[in-house]
Amino acid sequence: MNKKLILLAERRERLIAQAAAQRMVLAQNIEPWRVPLARADQGLAALRYIKNHPAWVVGASPCLLHCDRAHREMAGARLGNMADDQ
Repeated sequence: MNKKLILLAERRERLIAQAAAQRMVLAQNIEPWRVPLARADQGLAALRYIKNHPAWVVGASPCLLHCDRAHREMAGARLGNMADDQ
């Protein structure tokens, strides 16, 4: 029985070492995908938020459009002022 336990312990150590090596290889293979997957996860989170809170999106749209238009008008006014200075 003791010899069987020793064989099991040795096998267990080999399997643990093999699993550690596989984890290292997997981590190296996944590294290039870390940033794209994080961005995809953020996009899915945004879609879930929009799905769960449609009223916020509909209510915020006119405000965002107004702010964007005001920003473009300010940028145009600044460009116009710079053209007058020359």
